[in-house]
Amino acid sequence: LAWFLVIQPARTFLEAWRLPTQTQTQLQTNGETVTPAPTSPTPSGNVNAPVTQADVQRFVRVRRDIRDALGSSFTGLQQVWTEIQNGQTPNVLTVVRVLGDAGSAIGRARQAEAAALSREGLSSERYAVIRSTVNRALGLPNVDFARAAQALQQGRLPDLSTTVQTATAEERALVAPYRAELTETAALGLLGL
Repeated sequence: LAWFLVIQPARTFLEAWRLPTQTQTQLQTNGETVTPAPTSPTPSGNVNAPVTQADVQRFVRVRRDIRDALGSSFTGLQQVWTEIQNGQTPNVLTVVRVLGDAGSAIGRARQAEAAALSREGLSSERYAVIRSTVNRALGLPNVDFARAAQALQQGRLPDLSTTVQTATAEERALVAPYRAELTETAALGLLGL
């Protein structure tokens, strides 16, 4: 029973999660042929450098592409995010349900992310730094269902802490012009996107 309710949805999610990094020219996903997007640029310079206004603008454009690629799966993710915002810590069954619902769309979202990162000249490492800064500036916790799925697949209980880190005044000022849109797409962070 645990196989069908926990392990299998986590495996499906993780398989979809890895799509853009594969080197095949085409993949079969649920009977649908998918051509992987280009991988993000390799890190150059200091990926941990302070986030700039230009970084936030590039982040916003990447997030738009990811949201569009998720389509209707974004709605379920948004529901869970609202519950987290209201102080509820997601349980394992909630994580598994979200992973199952979003499983097939994750591949498309990861492809959109890889293409957008490439277009914007961002490495995935730099994008993660910007995402963390944006989350802090919005007062959001860093809950990541991708890490939770990996823990479930390894037979461990995931860390679903909803601790919020404090942002600096500079970080909040950088995000302020995009606050409404970034708050709306914050649920993508649950998937590490």
